[in-house]
Amino acid sequence: VESLQNRTMAADIPEPKLYGKWSHEDLEVPDSSLLDHISFEADKAVFVPHTAGRWQMKRFRKNQMPIVERLVNSMMRKGRNNGKKLMAVRIVKHAFELIHIQTGQNPIQVFLNAICNCGPREDSTRIGSAGVARRQAVDVSPLRRVNQAIYLITTGARDKAFRNIKTVSECLADELIAASENDNQKSYAVKKKNEIERAAVASR
Repeated sequence: VESLQNRTMAADIPEPKLYGKWSHEDLEVPDSSLLDHISFEADKAVFVPHTAGRWQMKRFRKNQMPIVERLVNSMMRKGRNNGKKLMAVRIVKHAFELIHIQTGQNPIQVFLNAICNCGPREDSTRIGSAGVARRQAVDVSPLRRVNQAIYLITTGARDKAFRNIKTVSECLADELIAASENDNQKSYAVKKKNEIERAAVASR
């Protein structure tokens, strides 16, 4: 009888929607190679991207971290914003509202598209021996592509908002929309990704 009650209670519990609005159902990652490194499934859904999980304790554990929370953490940068996670959560919430108003899409899906478009697939590394250094083109791992994409998106939004009448939420929304459309002109992250790949092609 208890198990039956538990089952009916579980059926009554609503699916957690991000910020109480955005569903984790029917989302897809356009780039299948990044699928294992982006955690967005409905069973990992959260109401607020603030889990206080110790994701850094073990190598690669951050793969299981909700992907929106990784964006929030990346927004907490430049010394004066260190540790202000509630502020970062609010910024991302407002940005997602603006994305929905402008595009009519689920903002989580727009964010996933942006990540797939902004991670460089090829990079160049410095190989040096006996004082002679040169650049060598290398392939980029899927996890680093996700990390780099999130870093470039938040850096672009932060730089655009500095000394600007636009709020950082508006700049983040603009950056995510432009990146999801793979817009080389408007998106800082896509522009940087193309630069990195161009430099890598030159040093093959």
